[in-house]
Amino acid sequence: MTTLHHDLDADGILTLTIDLPGQSMNVINADFTTDLAAAIETIKSDAAIKGVVITSGKASGFMAGADLKGMGGLVGGAGSDGGKSRMAKLFDIVFRLNQLFRSLETCGKPVAAAINGLALGGGLELTLACHYRVCSDNPKVQLGLPEVLVGLFPGAGGTQRLPRLMGVQPALMYLLQGKSMSPQEALGFGVVHALAPAADVVATAKAWVMANPTKFTQPWDEKSFKFPGGVGAMNPNFAKTFMAGNAMVAKQTNHNMNAPIAMLSAVYEGTQLPMDTALRVESKYMAKVVSDPQAGNMIRSLFVSKQAAEKGARRPKNVSPMPPKKIAMLGAGLMGAGVAMVAAQAGIDVVLLDRDMAAAEKGKQYTADRLAKKRTDPAKAEALLARIHPTADYADLAGCDLIIEAVFEDRGIKAEVTKRVEAVVGADTIFGSNTSTLPITGLAEAWSKPANFIGIHFFSPVEKMPLVEIIVGKETGPDAIAKALDFVAAIRKTPIVVNDSRGFYTSRCFGTYVQEGLALLAEGVGPALIENVGKHMGMPVGPLAVNDEVGLDLSLKVAKQTRADLGDAYKSSPSEEVIATMNELGRFGRKNGKGFYVYPEAPAKKYLWPELSATVATPGEHSDATPEAIRERLLYRQMVECARCFAEGVLETPEDGDLGAIFGWGFAPFTGGPFSHMDTLGLKTVVAILDGLTQRHGDRFTPPQLLRDMAAKGETFYGRAAAKLAA
Repeated sequence: MTTLHHDLDADGILTLTIDLPGQSMNVINADFTTDLAAAIETIKSDAAIKGVVITSGKASGFMAGADLKGMGGLVGGAGSDGGKSRMAKLFDIVFRLNQLFRSLETCGKPVAAAINGLALGGGLELTLACHYRVCSDNPKVQLGLPEVLVGLFPGAGGTQRLPRLMGVQPALMYLLQGKSMSPQEALGFGVVHALAPAADVVATAKAWVMANPTKFTQPWDEKSFKFPGGVGAMNPNFAKTFMAGNAMVAKQTNHNMNAPIAMLSAVYEGTQLPMDTALRVESKYMAKVVSDPQAGNMIRSLFVSKQAAEKGARRPKNVSPMPPKKIAMLGAGLMGAGVAMVAAQAGIDVVLLDRDMAAAEKGKQYTADRLAKKRTDPAKAEALLARIHPTADYADLAGCDLIIEAVFEDRGIKAEVTKRVEAVVGADTIFGSNTSTLPITGLAEAWSKPANFIGIHFFSPVEKMPLVEIIVGKETGPDAIAKALDFVAAIRKTPIVVNDSRGFYTSRCFGTYVQEGLALLAEGVGPALIENVGKHMGMPVGPLAVNDEVGLDLSLKVAKQTRADLGDAYKSSPSEEVIATMNELGRFGRKNGKGFYVYPEAPAKKYLWPELSATVATPGEHSDATPEAIRERLLYRQMVECARCFAEGVLETPEDGDLGAIFGWGFAPFTGGPFSHMDTLGLKTVVAILDGLTQRHGDRFTPPQLLRDMAAKGETFYGRAAAKLAA
């Protein structure tokens, strides 16, 4: 299949139009690299070609970079080949694209890039290998090298050309954070040479080629080239940049991620070398990164699985599209107000209902305040707010095609609200509960048609958190699943689909991180050590800080409700006495300014309550637990609960498990999620460590039988899922 269309005009200018068939966006894949290599040979050998313009035939943009879905055979390593070592073979593979782009910029003829839209990753790197770049002046166009966000770094010259264009310090700010720049920013930094309306970028690029028939040498290939800002170990600014860069990477990643560290090395070494050698250095570090399973795990979860979920991988195939037009949000507190806001931003009308008009109006004001803070255009803000209709009258729910409930976490209150809603809209309307712990099957008893009842679990704050957990009750039907997923797609969130249980998946597993932190605290482990280990292992914050945010009073209520529901089957945890003591002392968390932390007035920062250990640790207990032992407990307590959810059928796929963990409660993203991490560690190793933890700390670490069976057979979670799909 042709991915590059050739058009040679009367002036001898060859326009190469990238247009991958069957793709919504151009990507770099095997077909494209083959076609580009052939085109470069033609450019070199055909005297009729005086210059080249490269552009895109896609309205969606120029190019989105490498086809990450097709990298499965590369990432994670390669076997021996003709006597070559694994790393040598990997180097050859990753160096091919660098060689290709280098041959383009040294082809002996002027090459211009006409960037008609988004250019990311390898797409931008292709344009950097051109001698001139003109970009669409649309401020919404993004130019960037975001590979670090999925465990990689720019491996087609990006770590070498970008610093040579804009200087090492500003280039590192974009490279290490995966940030995109606007066309105007790119022009200011010298990353592009000119801006033009999208319809004129090709003509502008052609005009430059016509006017510069001998301009076919890159600045860095000229003897007079001087690095912006200077380079070299003796350059004080250069040295300071890498001192600061290393510190920033350590702070942001706790040295858990391979790519940023390798990228710093590639930039440091490569910028002090000629381009041909520099590109080999870049490929050396790229091969090192892709040889580690971390990159493959991150790509799979943060890109491939995420995209698949957002495109409806779990949506029932035989149900017609059911896009929401008008929804009802029951409860105008922080959660309900947040859902109303994101729905209105998606162009959906929202009836926002609460116990009285004042409470409903307050919920709408939540959106108004945030729009004002963002300095949203007044006309746009007014139109958005007009979609939110506060009310205290259930009759106003008539005509809504989706109901979402976010009232107090009490089964009786929820049942009463559910029945009042059905009396107005009828049982054929899809009803979704935003409960975070109560089983959906039980709540569905209040709706006369339980097939239309489903869980739609948001995370707070709704406008910032990317995940929505869809919970399927025992009688939930395909229409309810489809409707919920169509709503999640409309508000541009990432969905996972799980089956019903107490706490479902995310709340149940996330709670173990907090509970184990409290268990360590009760044993006499210093609270600062617990918090720091939690953050250093890759969690967003420590377990004590998380509990303060959730509310210690809420933790107590959930525990009491669970105890009442389960009766004799309830199993107590070491964390319960800590929570009970804190509640007795009136320490509820951030909400009342005192919990495990003390919350002074701004600008002072929160700090751990000095009396914490003396107040909640078991009398006489003193722990000498090492950071490694604490990390093991915090990590494996989460992973064993995730494995139980899989064994019990709460989770049907490891993809949902990894997505839910990373985007729901911040499970260390560099691992690719708990299931990717267990597969990488090896299930035999996981089971052995869990058995040791069980002996030392109790049954909460006992691995489920399925995990033991899989370990004995040498299986993996993703291997098992692939086999099931193929069967």
